[in-house]
Amino acid sequence: YHFGIIQFIIKWIARGMQKTMKTSGAETLSISANIFVGQTEAPIIVRPFIASMTHSELMAIMTGGFATVAGSVLALYVSWLGYIEGIAGHLLAASVMSAPAALMIAKIIYPETKTSQTAGDLRISIEKQDTNAMDALGRGATDGLKLAANVGAMLIAFVSIIAMINYILGFADTSMQALLGFIFKPLAWSMGVPWEEAGIIGSLMGEKIVLTELVAYGDLGNILKEQALTGKEILSERSVIIASYALCGFANFGSIGIQLGGIGAMAPERRKDLAELA
Repeated sequence: YHFGIIQFIIKWIARGMQKTMKTSGAETLSISANIFVGQTEAPIIVRPFIASMTHSELMAIMTGGFATVAGSVLALYVSWLGYIEGIAGHLLAASVMSAPAALMIAKIIYPETKTSQTAGDLRISIEKQDTNAMDALGRGATDGLKLAANVGAMLIAFVSIIAMINYILGFADTSMQALLGFIFKPLAWSMGVPWEEAGIIGSLMGEKIVLTELVAYGDLGNILKEQALTGKEILSERSVIIASYALCGFANFGSIGIQLGGIGAMAPERRKDLAELA
């Protein structure tokens, strides 16, 4: 990032998407940045334009944030799912594919009916936050430590919530995972997961939406770890790969609040519009 490599990649990905999809410069740039950075960091690149964005553009940048994951947590998911050969490539492909897919879905849900301020214009201006390479290295290490602490705290909190819910549901001889698996089992099957494994994948998909993708990926990693230790196949490699694509994104209820707070702080006058779109 400090040497401008990521900015260069973002710029050319955005140009390709804009030329082929005929979208505005601001929304395309923000969604392209989502491949590498988080759902509240990407809009910073187009912060000067957020206040004047159309509703369709706001919908696009929010959808882009929900559909992708930050590069900083991608390595974490790879470490959890490392039992599957080539999983890093699948997760990276899932994040890259999600950017244009999110833009397309956003335009189907909320088509553009107005003229954008950045229509046909693509401007990128990302200020360097570090003085030199050593400063960048130090800040990167600090950010990594903060990320690890945040992930650990979130996992402890959400796993505790799951345990509490399962304790309550235990009186009915069921669990939250079982209920979510039952609800999302048909969807998992329609994605190509064998019916006998669809309940497990459906449960993971439900955890991702209701809780967070961190919990879902963590549970998937635990299943793979159990398979490696016992030698008993619980999920086929095909099902794991399908799940890795399905879980790759920040789309959950908590992310709604994160985006309303993060993007809303950049343009307070658009908070009402953001809430309506969410």
